[in-house]
Amino acid sequence: MAQITLSDLAHTYASNGTTDSDFALKAMNHVWQEGGAYALLGPSGCGKTTLLNIISGLIMPSQGRVLFDGADVTNLPAEKRNIAQVFQFPVVYDTMTVRENLAFPLKNRGLTRAAVQARVGLIAGMIGLEDILDRKARGLTTDAKQKISLGRGMVRESVNAILFDEPLTVIDPHLKWELRTQLKSLHRELGHTMIYVTHDQIEALTFADTVVMMHEGRVLQMGTPESLFETPAHTFVGHFIGSPGMNFLDATIEGNTAVIDGQRISLNAHYRTALGHTQVGIRPEYVEFTAEEGLPVVIQHIEDVGHRRIVHALVGETPIAVSVQEGQPFDTSMNRVRFVPGKINIYSDSWRVQGEAF
Repeated sequence: MAQITLSDLAHTYASNGTTDSDFALKAMNHVWQEGGAYALLGPSGCGKTTLLNIISGLIMPSQGRVLFDGADVTNLPAEKRNIAQVFQFPVVYDTMTVRENLAFPLKNRGLTRAAVQARVGLIAGMIGLEDILDRKARGLTTDAKQKISLGRGMVRESVNAILFDEPLTVIDPHLKWELRTQLKSLHRELGHTMIYVTHDQIEALTFADTVVMMHEGRVLQMGTPESLFETPAHTFVGHFIGSPGMNFLDATIEGNTAVIDGQRISLNAHYRTALGHTQVGIRPEYVEFTAEEGLPVVIQHIEDVGHRRIVHALVGETPIAVSVQEGQPFDTSMNRVRFVPGKINIYSDSWRVQGEAF
């Protein structure tokens, strides 16, 4: 296991990148703790896989350094970094049995037969491969082959990190929950530093202790799943996390009051006068319908998603989503909404502003 430090790290695929837009990864400085479970989350093209491949040594960065436990590994090739990587599509040896596939990384490192058998048996049991250990990989389902890839990535006891590049993309949906749960359990049991790339917020939030939210080559926020949900550092994080995402309404901020569409809303903190474009951010889960007080809304349509309803409405001309839980009072005569005061976030030019207690 290793602590991974990214020092002034940036990367461009352009031959002479000079402007910010030339860089697939903007300059970043981060320390990822030994034994942590991290998820790199963001839409396609945001730089997740580029960053993962820089950490693994498959790509040399244009600037900056990568350090494992303080040792500079920036110029070391992948095979010298003592990492394991699991790719989006399964990489297995079809002519070998499942057992031989799992044992291959251990045999290459000269472990004794007894040590290899013990470790292979342990990992196979953890990921549900013990019943097919002596079957050839050829002819197995894609799901089973990806399990082999996962197992081979985790079979070595002493690695600096295990890197996963969207490993569940090719897995049938009904098995994804099972494998996500297994990966989380494996992290707790094995204690390896794990970095998991995904565009799926459910995968990221259920696997990781720390989520690294990326957009256009920049890390917008690093934090717990709860912090990204409750206090997104940037409006993009608020939009991306949650289903539906956070509501944003243009507002004028006056101390501990927000003025939205001419209506005044009390805030739980005091804000200094903010320059630029100011907005209130509120999760659909923290918007409540009322019959008398609050912001006037015009209901557009209602989605029934089983355990809750998503009500889509307008505040003035701004769309807003309200999550109405099963059993919560609601009817279409309720044409006003209130925001739970402690759950309101304030943004200036897309970045969250920290309020002051009063």
